[in-house]
Amino acid sequence: MPMIQIHDRGPEFIYVFAFRFPLPFFSPSTMNDSTSTFRPQIWWSNSIFFVAVHLAAFNGIYWLPPTIIPWPTIALTYAMWQLAEFGITIGYHRLWSHRAFRATVGVRLVLAVLGSAGFQGSIKWWCLRHRLHHRFTDDPVHDPYAATRGLLYSHMGWIFFKPTYTRMELVDREDLDRDPVVRFQHKYYIPLALFFGFAVPPLIGALWHDAFGAFVWAGLVSRLAVWHCTFFVNSLAHWDGLQPFSDENTSRGNLLLAVLTSGEGNHNFHAFPHDFRSGPWIDTWDPSKWAILILHKLGLVSGLRQAREVDYKEALAYMDHKSLHGVPPSMEDDEYDGENKTAGDTCQQWTIAKTKAYLKEHPTRCLVLLHGWVVDVTSYLGEHPGGASLLRKYAVTPEDDEGADRKWRDASWAFDGGLNNHSRAACKRMKELRVAKIETEAVS
Repeated sequence: MPMIQIHDRGPEFIYVFAFRFPLPFFSPSTMNDSTSTFRPQIWWSNSIFFVAVHLAAFNGIYWLPPTIIPWPTIALTYAMWQLAEFGITIGYHRLWSHRAFRATVGVRLVLAVLGSAGFQGSIKWWCLRHRLHHRFTDDPVHDPYAATRGLLYSHMGWIFFKPTYTRMELVDREDLDRDPVVRFQHKYYIPLALFFGFAVPPLIGALWHDAFGAFVWAGLVSRLAVWHCTFFVNSLAHWDGLQPFSDENTSRGNLLLAVLTSGEGNHNFHAFPHDFRSGPWIDTWDPSKWAILILHKLGLVSGLRQAREVDYKEALAYMDHKSLHGVPPSMEDDEYDGENKTAGDTCQQWTIAKTKAYLKEHPTRCLVLLHGWVVDVTSYLGEHPGGASLLRKYAVTPEDDEGADRKWRDASWAFDGGLNNHSRAACKRMKELRVAKIETEAVS
């Protein structure tokens, strides 16, 4: 089945084409040196199924053009496309990958079924690779469908070859493993996908005596629509469009793609991936957001997460200035000229021992050490795109390296790209949360 696993190698014929004709559709120059000598291993089951569904769909369209099929079949085709797409956009993407809201078991079951019909792999496989994509966006080695490797590769080239992800173990998965719906869908993904993707359409079509037409159009053709509209977010949404919030990676916003992808084409707002919306404005085309809001009104979802207004407005102002003047606005010194403006008029100097003592007195606080600063991320636990558990994993505790005052758990490596490529907005937010500077002589 296509995308039972997400892959980070493109098909051999694409590699050959790319090296002979280096077009912007595929750019081998963005790969590391080892890629040029690596002979990718084709994932035959994925490749054969993916190509076979395309051939079967095109053959079905030839023999059953839309001009001769009944209108209920056309309506069913559109419904199957949109419902499966909602399973991906609302369920796989916003609910499970980014934890942008919480949902009841019933809603999660429905979204898991709809996502299965999209034939893009199980929730677990999809989410882990999408989280890896966000950790290392545009990285030609670690991003599963890096746009920097070309339009064709990011659209579907990555589907054809077996993956090798050296940093997948860094991706958090505890929430996925705890969810019984995710576990059930992962275990029975193939029969669920086959039944709801290929068996349900003809069963419904039989009601108006067009089971075969429903299989061709609502089964095969609608699968192609779901696949390629979703793939557009990986490819075209990183290739053409506007960048009003950030230009730190290739993501862009495109109204046409937003229409085709139930709102996901407003991709540049993904500078704030934890937001349940794909844009902060009421007129942003985002049917997925509207569906989530309806479910929220019905009491079926809760905990809707949104980017802070001050953050996205600052991002807009930053990009406006950069667009107008060609350079970003001047920034304050990283060290706030020796002062910590969030902790008071005077920057506090803490030793490791004092920090441990503070934690013993305030056991509910969550502190991390970042670039020689003590950062209190307690208020940020509910906003962090990776979830509170990830921050707590790197938080310091009073028991850390007991008896060795010069040792400390340091989150700098993770923040600087070891675990995630953090955005400018994330760096700005971390500076706001500083509470004290660790004395340099106390840090090894």
